[in-house]
Amino acid sequence: MVWSLVLLAVIITVSRSWRRVRADVTTRGVVIWLGIGSIFLAINWGIYVWAVESGLVIQASLGYFINPLVTVLLGVIVLKERLRRMQWVALGIAVVAVCVLTIGFGQLPWIGLILAASFAIYGLIKKQVGVGSVESLTIETAVLAPVALIVMTGFMVTGQSAVESDGVRGVLLLVLLGPITAIPLLLFGGATNRVPLSTLGLMQYITPLAQFIIGYFVFGELMSSTRWAGFLLVWTALVVFSIDMYRSARRSAGSASPANPVVTEPD
Repeated sequence: MVWSLVLLAVIITVSRSWRRVRADVTTRGVVIWLGIGSIFLAINWGIYVWAVESGLVIQASLGYFINPLVTVLLGVIVLKERLRRMQWVALGIAVVAVCVLTIGFGQLPWIGLILAASFAIYGLIKKQVGVGSVESLTIETAVLAPVALIVMTGFMVTGQSAVESDGVRGVLLLVLLGPITAIPLLLFGGATNRVPLSTLGLMQYITPLAQFIIGYFVFGELMSSTRWAGFLLVWTALVVFSIDMYRSARRSAGSASPANPVVTEPD
């Protein structure tokens, strides 16, 4: 949180965007809503870090696999959107997958569910506020940074800080976590306005797939047959969801473009 804010401050200074940040801060309701969004972002960051430290990377990847489906569900509940038939099918398969994974993990996969829900709510708030990606993330991390500094100070006072336990190497790794955390969020915010929705939706699956591969092949986390069945159901739901999203995007593009003139080639 702290080093993400440092990076964002540098970006805003170089791009001379402090005026836009001040305008957003003084806009009624923006700081309040982004502050609420920052709470869900902190929950997401905290649970993910805890999951990685606890050797539960595969269960964490589940959260980001089902995140698009939770986002769709939020659209129905909060924004009163209507789902297409294939979207309902995808959600139904996802519910069955969660039930199967509950059996496979021996408990409700709450890590994945909290990660999916917190990031979906965070995305919904950002969409409703409508502030630029750099500016909104700067305000969010500015809200979180004081709390993070208090926690860091507490660790230093009790002798548990990375400075004392890991030395220079640990500090450098923590500093690098700032850009490693902030840059993907900035790129995602910018991509939403530049990349077709169908492409963006499919690209979102790269992250959880990479997490799953790292958890299984690098960290050697166990996958029982029931867990494999649950993940296969999740992936099936995503395939159904992606096909529907791709078809919808093509229909929208076709209806928006003017009719193509008929060109007759000479004999």
